[in-house]
Amino acid sequence: MSLWRLEWLRLVRTRRWIGLVGVYVFFGFVGPLTARYLGEIVDFAGGELEGATIEFPPPVPADGLIQYVSNAMQIGTLVAAVIAAAALTIDAVPEIGVFFRTRVTPVSRILRPRLVVTAVVVVAAFVLGALVAWYETWALIGAPSAGGVLSGIGYGALFLGFVVTLVGAIAGRSRSVAGTVMVAIVILLLMPALGIIDAIGRWLPTRLAGALAALPAGDAAAVDYLGAAAITVAAGVLLVWLGARWTERREV
Repeated sequence: MSLWRLEWLRLVRTRRWIGLVGVYVFFGFVGPLTARYLGEIVDFAGGELEGATIEFPPPVPADGLIQYVSNAMQIGTLVAAVIAAAALTIDAVPEIGVFFRTRVTPVSRILRPRLVVTAVVVVAAFVLGALVAWYETWALIGAPSAGGVLSGIGYGALFLGFVVTLVGAIAGRSRSVAGTVMVAIVILLLMPALGIIDAIGRWLPTRLAGALAALPAGDAAAVDYLGAAAITVAAGVLLVWLGARWTERREV
């Protein structure tokens, strides 16, 4: 059995893909619903405070995608990091790590199918959720800009691919899934903090995470994200190389 087939079977039989796809599709359904009926939800929950009534402006098509992104790029990214760490931290279970290391050389061969399969599933889950959010936004609120939505999906997919490569690089140095996830999350949280400085933030991979919210709303143009996209691709290639190198060096 090839390593590629083994990785696909492992992902399917452990049913990890169900949790990943379920999270993104769930937010794809809930996001536009929340945007459309936010006023009614607040009223039902008790929107009147001492005689004052909270009023919301009528929803616009971009609101449905904004709601999807705000949840998918937080909780969804966390779930993606956990699943990626479980797949890429080879030495999390020492016995399995030794088994693979003594039978596959170079050890970086193990990482390739795991990295690619995990990235494909993560990106596919995000895209599927975005398509659900797009359709439901169209049905409940109105049609957002198709060009903005497609560009935003592309940039969001690129960001999630970067997340998988980041986890893969950290996994090359870590011996536990929890440790890999924690370090990855800390790095992903620090990036937006640095992004407060506009001269830095416009180049960070995390900027791509909000593209699906900003582009359909007209708050930015697709070309505004090209610099961050180029940095993300370059950083992803570097992280793949580092992950393979660190995994090989641990074998010594």
